Amino acid sequence: MKTLVTMGRGGTGKSSFTALMTKCFIETGQAPLLLVDADPDQNLAEMLGIDLREAGKSTIAELLVSTFIEKGGTIVGIPPTERIESRIWENGLYESKNFDFLAVGTKWVEGCYCMPNSALKAALESLTKNYKYVLIDSPAGLEHLNRRIASKVNDVFDILDHSKKSFEHVKRAYRIAKEVNMEFNNFYLIGGYRFPAELGSKAESELKFKYVGKIVADEQVDDYVLNGKSLLDLPSDNAAYLSVKAIMRATGYIQQ
Repeated sequence: MKTLVTMGRGGTGKSSFTALMTKCFIETGQAPLLLVDADPDQNLAEMLGIDLREAGKSTIAELLVSTFIEKGGTIVGIPPTERIESRIWENGLYESKNFDFLAVGTKWVEGCYCMPNSALKAALESLTKNYKYVLIDSPAGLEHLNRRIASKVNDVFDILDHSKKSFEHVKRAYRIAKEVNMEFNNFYLIGGYRFPAELGSKAESELKFKYVGKIVADEQVDDYVLNGKSLLDLPSDNAAYLSVKAIMRATGYIQQ
């Protein structure tokens, strides 16, 4: 099992990159996948054509509230980790042919979350063992790093836009990851839709991480997102998809 985290400032294309990466893994026969939407905006579900409410599923945040806050945070009887894990399997996991999906959701309610966070982290570690890849679409605010939802990952993909703030975001993300002892093998830089390709070498030189390519801007992707269509249904010769496929080839995840 390998865990890949996508991060970046809001609007850089994190969720669409994660969706297209999913399409790439599916089409190259690399399943099963677990997709985790850790962004409060929950854009990834929409880009995959998923409606959690229609499917009768809850976010992890909602499950944590009902399990530990509304019903009381007792640690007597069933261990907290097992309590939340069973709820996630039953009420939080959206299942499809090639992937399963979880949404972390927004911050819960006022109060201490030490026990819920600890239980969630342990439950996710148990859940993820069933998959070949775990793809995490992270929030722009880096909350997942502070909560340590993903403490051990293989590769981090930071999506850049053409701004100083984007470069600073990379530095801050790396610093926080180190502060919370988040382990990873590689930290890659990717140009978002609006990122000028010629700035790739500058980003690599200034930030000291490997630049592995750019996501091509594409009107068909814009149309799919605008109309709520799943990016998994894009044709295989779509320009944005092919650019993501090239990035996955450059990072060694696919051979074709």
